[in-house]
Amino acid sequence: MPHDFAANEPLLKRYSDNPIVGRAAIPCANAIFNSAVVSYEGEYRGVFRVDDQCRRFRMHAGRSTDGIQWDIEPEPISWKVSDPSVAAFDYTYDPRITPIDGRYFITWCHTCHGPSIGLGVTDDFESFEFLDVVLPPFNRNAVLFPRKIGGRYMMLHRPSDNGHTPFGDIFVSSSPDLLHWGRHRVVMGVRDGWQSTKIGAGPVPIETPEGWVLIYHGVLTSCNGFVYSIGAAILDLDDPTHLLHRTRRYILAPTELYECVGDVPNVTFPCAALYDEGTGEVRVYYGGADTCVCLATCSMADLLAFIKENRFDD
Repeated sequence: MPHDFAANEPLLKRYSDNPIVGRAAIPCANAIFNSAVVSYEGEYRGVFRVDDQCRRFRMHAGRSTDGIQWDIEPEPISWKVSDPSVAAFDYTYDPRITPIDGRYFITWCHTCHGPSIGLGVTDDFESFEFLDVVLPPFNRNAVLFPRKIGGRYMMLHRPSDNGHTPFGDIFVSSSPDLLHWGRHRVVMGVRDGWQSTKIGAGPVPIETPEGWVLIYHGVLTSCNGFVYSIGAAILDLDDPTHLLHRTRRYILAPTELYECVGDVPNVTFPCAALYDEGTGEVRVYYGGADTCVCLATCSMADLLAFIKENRFDD
């Protein structure tokens, strides 16, 4: 049934049994959240952010047959590393997984004299190779496009600072080989309301005939601190530096207990979105209150219509 855009409910419909991964799903975990999920050989695989009870940030592999019930490895991913000088894993967090040409590339916030962007790859979610630090400090929220555009790989990211950044716009960069990045261009900046403090790219952009659908987070500074909500935009297929539309209204905001109470209250933070072209359903995986992993869904038809109907006019 089409979404009633005039209704008070957000576009994304929460899964009835959220959260799908609780904070204590594996031994010694303090919280599990802001994690990446991908379809894999008829099942699902994931890379999960796990903050342990020493409050170290690590990434763990996980598997699922339905994308809802997850088995997460109790030990962090052991990365094959060719250059130890850039492979300090003091913290690794907020991963994204992008399938490109049959391989699965992982981007995350990595330790390298401050938050930088790490890049790794796996073919089977059993063995993981750390490729390099591809963007220097300070940077966060990096996600690759799932194919070359104009003969070059492209990546969204958010230049940052060394703290809990009180600012931030989304940039796009390009590369001939996934390792050397340049041509940095602004895609979009903050706007009024729920995205007035900072924004950041979320899941891998979804290719549609109308453009790349980008689901992103936006942050409002309130009297109670930061509030993280979820929005969506459409970027030009041939030139993703060209923003076509973005939402004035959020598509999901923290209102439920598991989104408002946790290690960081009032957070809905998207890191993965799976689109089933057969059913038209979009599954969005998001972190709740920096504590748990949650799921929400909508149809692609409703998402595209919502973005255009609730877009900024300028």
